[in-house]
Amino acid sequence: MMMRYVAVTLTALALLGGCQKKDDPSEAGPAERAGRKLDQATEQAGARLDNAARDANAQLSDAAKETSQRLDKAADKAGETLNNATREAGRKLEQAGEKMQTAAEQREAKNKPAPRLSACWPTA
Repeated sequence: MMMRYVAVTLTALALLGGCQKKDDPSEAGPAERAGRKLDQATEQAGARLDNAARDANAQLSDAAKETSQRLDKAADKAGETLNNATREAGRKLEQAGEKMQTAAEQREAKNKPAPRLSACWPTA
């Protein structure tokens, strides 16, 4: 009985030994070779896509930096222009105020009543 188990075990091992996958390309069939070529092509295409994505990301990053710098310059220029316009408006408003003050003083001088004579003459 023990011999029987030993014989079955040896047979099983022999059968399993024949099922080992061989990685030798010379012994691979046409489908296996085509599959390996397909795997290589897929890996190469993936590597190219990764490189293209990195390049595109770098270009986008550079473009974003350049755009940001241009926007900063435009904002600075717009702020400077606004400050100049505000100063100019303030100057003109001040001039208009001075003219109004002068006109009001002249109007008051014209409309000032003449001194009363009774104030100049003694009353009895």
